[in-house]
Amino acid sequence: MKTVFMTGGTGYLGSRLAQQLLKRGHQVILFVRPESAHKAPADAIVATGNLFDPVAMCPFIPENSVFVQLLGVPHPSPRKRDLFYKIDLESVKASALAARLAGAGHFVYVSVTQEPTRIMHDYQQVRAQGEGYIRQTGLMHTFIRPWYVLGPGHWWPLLLWPLYKILGWLPASRRKARALGLVSLRHMLNALLLAVEQPEQLPEVLEVPDIRKFGGRKAEAQVVVVPSGV
Repeated sequence: MKTVFMTGGTGYLGSRLAQQLLKRGHQVILFVRPESAHKAPADAIVATGNLFDPVAMCPFIPENSVFVQLLGVPHPSPRKRDLFYKIDLESVKASALAARLAGAGHFVYVSVTQEPTRIMHDYQQVRAQGEGYIRQTGLMHTFIRPWYVLGPGHWWPLLLWPLYKILGWLPASRRKARALGLVSLRHMLNALLLAVEQPEQLPEVLEVPDIRKFGGRKAEAQVVVVPSGV
């Protein structure tokens, strides 16, 4: 059983990951804004405070815990450029520093593919800078770099699937098509579970093909022995 500290734990991906971790017997601590506390799963430990203040986070991060950073602007788009720097970048800087000061054992960060694009250049730059801040802490880390995650309410890119297939066949566009490929919510959750439970089985950076590969084989459920009377 591991202790997992999460930011963004009440969002689209985080809420599902928190529920999976709790089902697998892990202790989950969600650090959220006070107004989001009611969205947390019943069995999670909820701490509230300023998500951009490492000093506010530190007391709630157990030593050697796994820090999962999921906080970010929902539904990223080019018009949200300023928010990427204000929210995504500032929050990961605070989280990386808090994790180091608290002695976290592992930092898991959902980034984005670094295959160059015009439309989401600023978003990619912010996530790359976030990775840089985490590296500077010296913490053991896993970066997961999807492009678009398919799931409930996020199915429209399936309309582009035939185009992806064609681009994937052509030698000139094959690499880019793979780097900017689609991954399922199931693959992302499984990859995150592996990053939390068995990081030694994963590369330090998971690109889209890695997310499909490792996310396709779900981590074995942990066997949890609960002492009688607990």
